[in-house]
Amino acid sequence: MKKIIVKIAVAGALLLFMAACSKKATTAESNNNRPHKERARQPRGERPQFSDLLAEMDGNKDGKLSKAEVKGPLLNNFTEIDKDRDGFISETEFKNAPPPPQGRRN
Repeated sequence: MKKIIVKIAVAGALLLFMAACSKKATTAESNNNRPHKERARQPRGERPQFSDLLAEMDGNKDGKLSKAEVKGPLLNNFTEIDKDRDGFISETEFKNAPPPPQGRRN
């Protein structure tokens, strides 16, 4: 009787393990098929397109980037890029901004 209980427990554990592995594989496959909002990485030294940044960061879809929406070098240099001091980076301000400093990324 004890052997039967052990065999049932082992079989149950094996089934749970197989089900968990199957779910992980299905989730990974579906994640690979989803279109994602992230823009492709730009080669070092190349500036991204403003439209790509808007698609990635413009949460309220107003066509400009606020300090609350941006990240990375745009956030670090926000006040230098926002020349008219209206609290937003417009496409013109972005195009006229100096390139981010080159160096090691951490």
